[in-house]
Amino acid sequence: MVIKDIDSKLIITKFAMQGYNVHPSAVEVLRGLSPSRLDNIISEICRHANGSFIITAEDVLPVLNGLKSRTAEGDGNASVAAINVGVSDVVKPEKPLESRTTLQKEPEIRVLKDITGNSSCEGGVEDFVAYFNSRYEKLSRMLRNRINPLPIASLRKVRTEKVDIVGIVNDVRETSNGNAIIELEDKTGFTTVIATGKLKDTAMELLGDEVIGVSGTYRGRSIIADRIIFPDVPMNGSKKNWGFNVAFISDTHFGSNTFMEDAWNRFVSWINCEIGDERSQQLAESVKYIVLAGDVVDGVGVYPGQEKELTIMDIYQQYEEAAYQLDKLPKRVKVILSPGNHDAVRQAEPQPCLPKEYASLFSNNVIHVGNPALIDIEGVKIQIYHGRSLDDLMTKIPRLSYEEPAKAMEELLKRRHLAPSYGNRSPIAPEKEDYLVIDEVPDVLHSGHVHTYGATFYRGVFLVNSSTWQSQTEFQKKMNLNPMPGIVAVYNGNNLSKLKFC
Repeated sequence: MVIKDIDSKLIITKFAMQGYNVHPSAVEVLRGLSPSRLDNIISEICRHANGSFIITAEDVLPVLNGLKSRTAEGDGNASVAAINVGVSDVVKPEKPLESRTTLQKEPEIRVLKDITGNSSCEGGVEDFVAYFNSRYEKLSRMLRNRINPLPIASLRKVRTEKVDIVGIVNDVRETSNGNAIIELEDKTGFTTVIATGKLKDTAMELLGDEVIGVSGTYRGRSIIADRIIFPDVPMNGSKKNWGFNVAFISDTHFGSNTFMEDAWNRFVSWINCEIGDERSQQLAESVKYIVLAGDVVDGVGVYPGQEKELTIMDIYQQYEEAAYQLDKLPKRVKVILSPGNHDAVRQAEPQPCLPKEYASLFSNNVIHVGNPALIDIEGVKIQIYHGRSLDDLMTKIPRLSYEEPAKAMEELLKRRHLAPSYGNRSPIAPEKEDYLVIDEVPDVLHSGHVHTYGATFYRGVFLVNSSTWQSQTEFQKKMNLNPMPGIVAVYNGNNLSKLKFC
């Protein structure tokens, strides 16, 4: 049977519906596909695009190779017509078939990105230079997929008034006539950008130290901005059921006198299918993983006078209690545990996982990762970040609030960085690589820290700031912060359940 080539406009339209542009080389490869397979293949390509806004042949060919390999192994669901586009003539399969069989036997949880065991900074000047170079290179690369920037030092030589640049924000200030001036720097020099009208509001929300793109008119050694461009995440495709549920929790604060033991025990009873109606028990039984995003224990000496608010004064005993409590969870559930600023790791982010002396207290059912950590659970990418930088965003941007933490999390994705502002409440270690850049677009971004609950979707990414298991502390009373304790989000890629245990 002869299959006619697919119309190029149809391919371009389908990618545009998922938030991507497509290069002519990729269109040419895809035109030979079977129309019945096009939607599924495009979704698969977008899922593996790793944050690029422009799909090229290099993004397409590995996906088609994968389909071709599966067909060779006898996958009856793959269409021979859909993959018979001469791919083998262009690129060889990445791994032999024997390796693919081995891959199926790997653990279901993989750590894709984590500072644990990789820290090398000593705090010298060269470390700071390397850190900011890494931040700039990673984020500017994302922006260069969308604009064609000039080096700042070349601005004075351009003959056209319309220019694009990419730079790191040094300073933002308001002028006497109601505009905003942004000072931008790249590796070649400095320039100023004038933002007026609605762009002035965008400029005044810049945190500093973040990397942005600007399109505008170059006049008198300044750029009058037409657009301020953030690295941002592309549309991440449509939601789909993973086939299993993940429960998201954080801020258990074991050892605190405000730890809500009754609420925690109700959660434990629920996930063990001991309470709730039939539907609730079915949901509990479907939970295969729990992700705990930091502040596992309350810690010791975290703030002045903390000893007055502790029931367990010894940090080792706090972790013994934490291990005891997590051991109450059913063995069918894997727990992925990441630390926070109350835990016994360095305060500067990125933080490694718990030291062996504490991690060894937990059962083999608990998997320890750093903060932040990007993990892969059965093909689902979850970015875990405790969320200390949320304080910085809510302080800088007046429209954000602790009552709606998911809106602040949107700003992290927009900036493609988990702690965009350097030197504020969130201490950052000057590693040679910036581990806080959101290199890969996750399926889920999970945070905690602020003790309030929020969940939303941003460009196809599920955002959840999980609740706490600690009632209002004396410090929170002074700051007029009202926690939302005992709330658990359960999500499977399609359906979200919000459960309250207090």
